[in-house]
Amino acid sequence: MAKKKETKKTKSKELFAEFPNQYKVASNDDIAATMAFAEEYKAFLDASKTEREFAKNAVASAEELGFVDISTKDTLNAGDKVYSTIKGKGFAAAVIGKKGPDAGFNILGAHIDSPRLDLKPNPIFEDNDTVYFKTHYYGGIKKYQWTTIPLAVHGVVFTNDGKSHEICVGEKDDDPVFYITDLLPHLGNAQMAKKASEFIPAEDLNVIIGGIPVRDEKTKDKEIYKAAILKLLSEEYGITEKDFVSAEIEIVPAAKARDVGFDRAYIAAYGHDDKVCAYPALRALLAQEKPARTCVTLLTDKEEIGSYANSGASSYLYENFLMELMAKADGGIDKFNTLKFRKALAATKMLSTDVTTAYDPKYASVFEKRNTAFMSCGLKIEKYTGARGKSGCSEATGDFIAEITDILDSNSIPWQTGELGKIDAGGGGTIAAVMAELGMDVVDMGVPVWSMHAPIEVISKIDLYFLYLGYKAFIENIK
Repeated sequence: MAKKKETKKTKSKELFAEFPNQYKVASNDDIAATMAFAEEYKAFLDASKTEREFAKNAVASAEELGFVDISTKDTLNAGDKVYSTIKGKGFAAAVIGKKGPDAGFNILGAHIDSPRLDLKPNPIFEDNDTVYFKTHYYGGIKKYQWTTIPLAVHGVVFTNDGKSHEICVGEKDDDPVFYITDLLPHLGNAQMAKKASEFIPAEDLNVIIGGIPVRDEKTKDKEIYKAAILKLLSEEYGITEKDFVSAEIEIVPAAKARDVGFDRAYIAAYGHDDKVCAYPALRALLAQEKPARTCVTLLTDKEEIGSYANSGASSYLYENFLMELMAKADGGIDKFNTLKFRKALAATKMLSTDVTTAYDPKYASVFEKRNTAFMSCGLKIEKYTGARGKSGCSEATGDFIAEITDILDSNSIPWQTGELGKIDAGGGGTIAAVMAELGMDVVDMGVPVWSMHAPIEVISKIDLYFLYLGYKAFIENIK
């Protein structure tokens, strides 16, 4: 008589999907590591508010650990560490694997631009004895959130003599800050009756930059307040009004990353979207020595406006970097084979490392609670993004998701899953769809954020720490 097949008994709780708050269940060592990693992140974030600043600091961090510009290498071997900048506003880095790029890449991709105010090409004007910058907002913002807060000016001006002039004012304790006024509530009845999207027109996001006139009795300038600011800019930075057409000046909050709560569980800062993913993606790559597969981190620009332009994820320049990796690992540029490269992309695994929304009980009506992310419950895997009917999304395959969750579970890294709010409430996209067009397997993985796209956003420190471990586990364990 045949023996009855024995089956493993599964405990009831193992049948349920549970995503506990990690501050409740994490070890003391993990809590300590969380707090230490958060301090490193805050310091990097404060120094990297713009995409140019992030790219510049990424290069410095890479070079400290032995990475070199890929243009200096004719061939590449296992363990070689190389990087490239993308128009000064994007960054790509790689560590060559033992198998070589032919086997495909393990990629972490994030964007390093954030919602902000940009200057118009002819931005300086005077009105009623006050000088202003005219701005054009960048990315999806609530315009009213940018009034009545201290602002800083960051950027670079390129002059026709071939020089560049960096500007950063508003960040030091003794720096002046800049400001956008709002109407006092005593006279705001008509304003408050308008929709939130309308009561601060975009053309009214004018930044105060000065109010002392030229004090020269011989001056014939009609705009003596504007003339004084132009004189100051000329003396301090060597630029004139015409130079602003070639300027890349960004207006951002003049605020440092700060802990939130008596227990310091969270971080409030400008630019968590998406630097809270870009930083651990960079760190995870820089920690590699001689991985099994070639590991890559791509930090892109322009995601907040559709990933366009030659520094956005849709630019061929990022693809060119991967091509160069393969060609030089095969013995040189003249060895490049297009079909071989396309097959390597098809074998590539990528995490689109971008943030998601966190459940907020104040706004519960826009969330489907069973399918949303919660603060401090670990990193979030988002199988698809998009809007209404998955429009514009990149949907990861089930087998790739299973491969990712197995790696996370095997390395005791907590994760959760869900969508970006209720189906008809709105939606959003990431660079995943752009990269999926190349044939690689891609899924979004990031952390939940409160007040996303506000001047100051909030994330959980413990989510950030486990995100770093998750990224590191991914590029080290996809074989």
